Amino acid sequence: MLSYEFMRLALAAAVLVGLTAPTVGVYLVQRRLSLIGDGLGHVALLGVAVGLATRSAPVLTALLATVAGAVVVEVLRARRSTGTDVALAIMFYGGLAGGVVVVTRAPAGTPITLDGYLFGALTTTTRADLVVFAAMAAVVLGVTIGLGRSLFTVALDEEHARASGLPVLRLNLLLAVVTAVTVTLSMRVLGLLLISGLMVLPAGCAQLVARSFRSSLVIAALIGVTVSVSGTAVSFYADTPSGGTIVLMAVAAYAVLGVARTARRTARRDRSAVGVVTGGHPAEGAPLPVRG
Repeated sequence: MLSYEFMRLALAAAVLVGLTAPTVGVYLVQRRLSLIGDGLGHVALLGVAVGLATRSAPVLTALLATVAGAVVVEVLRARRSTGTDVALAIMFYGGLAGGVVVVTRAPAGTPITLDGYLFGALTTTTRADLVVFAAMAAVVLGVTIGLGRSLFTVALDEEHARASGLPVLRLNLLLAVVTAVTVTLSMRVLGLLLISGLMVLPAGCAQLVARSFRSSLVIAALIGVTVSVSGTAVSFYADTPSGGTIVLMAVAAYAVLGVARTARRTARRDRSAVGVVTGGHPAEGAPLPVRG
């Protein structure tokens, strides 16, 4: 696999996306905005369509459209003028419908290649793409790690963060912009329809095993890189789409960790019950024996 240059570039892009997407997803999951990646993906489709119709750079127009959509949603949410779910629905349907309509206005002879943006085209990554991906990943990681404490405080309790003197609106807008950048970064690797999977699933896996925010951030990033690299390798040998394979690997990781967590809790309850029956010391949280 590594003897092919396009696979080396693909693996490097997978590492960058696998590292950045979950670090943003940790905050989104904490704020219960797991589906915002899907909404921004639909808005990005509109940006791609505008880029194709105007024969400009689709990645740039997608980035501008996604940032604008993320800012609008965050402002509406902050002002409570409409529900976040309504704003997400507007992005879902408006972005998708707008993209379908606008792309039909592309000049004659313009190649319409929406499939690569919808479902990913990892193996088409070039050296120039990789430079852009690296720059965008550096920006995202600089924000999510450098401002991690403040962003987590806001995600955990906005009222407490505001009382502590944190600029809540500005931090939320910054997170929205970083989410938009992550969506644009990931669309060539995973596709706009699958982006949210790599943002949310590794973060969900981290919540199953982590005991602190910092550990959840690290675990989510490690899982993201692992499923991205392994999914890319499997897609090469099994001749399957890379985006779908990566997300399926993330689903499998969540399922395995979920089953392991349930089994561990069941075993702990069984040990506690045995301790009560035999008169031993019950485990922490176990009911105390009733003595006559």
